[in-house]
Amino acid sequence: MNIVDFLELVPYKYGNVSIEAIPYSMTRIGRAMTSRTLLYFPIVHSQTDMGGLSDSVRKVTLQKLGERVWRQKVNLIGRFWCEIENIIDTLSLSYVQTRVYQDGLPVCGKEIDIVTEIAKKGSPNHLLLARLMKKGAMVMGTESAELLIEEYNLIKRTLEAGNVQEALDIEAMQKAASALLLAKRDTFIAERIAQTLQSGETGILFLGILHNLAGLLPEDIHVLYPINRPLDKRGKQYG
Repeated sequence: MNIVDFLELVPYKYGNVSIEAIPYSMTRIGRAMTSRTLLYFPIVHSQTDMGGLSDSVRKVTLQKLGERVWRQKVNLIGRFWCEIENIIDTLSLSYVQTRVYQDGLPVCGKEIDIVTEIAKKGSPNHLLLARLMKKGAMVMGTESAELLIEEYNLIKRTLEAGNVQEALDIEAMQKAASALLLAKRDTFIAERIAQTLQSGETGILFLGILHNLAGLLPEDIHVLYPINRPLDKRGKQYG
């Protein structure tokens, strides 16, 4: 949940989705389903998803972008999640054979409680998770709690800066540590999916757009991208 996700990259998401093209894309995806299939949705987090950092995120965002742009991005994120739900509804998924993997959700034994709590606060991401659970999908703990705590501390240092320039300076100093941590998280997530997604099942992965699992998943897991591919290190889409 890097703050760059929220401040800078929202337009990448919804802006590249062609509603007219979705039925054709979904037809292709339906034909491509294999014994282990992963539907990979690169996502942007909402303010609610930031938990205890949400107020600080809003403050920094308003300082950098202003109230009008802030509201536009909030609305855009809401539309984006509605579109994801519409896409998933278009697929003929057997929800009892579907596992959902979520960015930021630790393997802890309290995954359902976490999803329910954040959904009650209005997170469009977690509201969708709750609806998928109700249909029979299994929401999986996806991340290492220890690595998430490390990231929380990195982001907290940035958000505690006195102004936007200071925050950017701190991010620059932490760039190498953040990149290494992101790589560790990606490795853990890929291993978690590989170990738990069974033959005949479909996985749905909601993962921030700065992540990338390229080369980390077993070859027998067929990865499909219903909307966009994740970004590479240059901020370009893979593929």
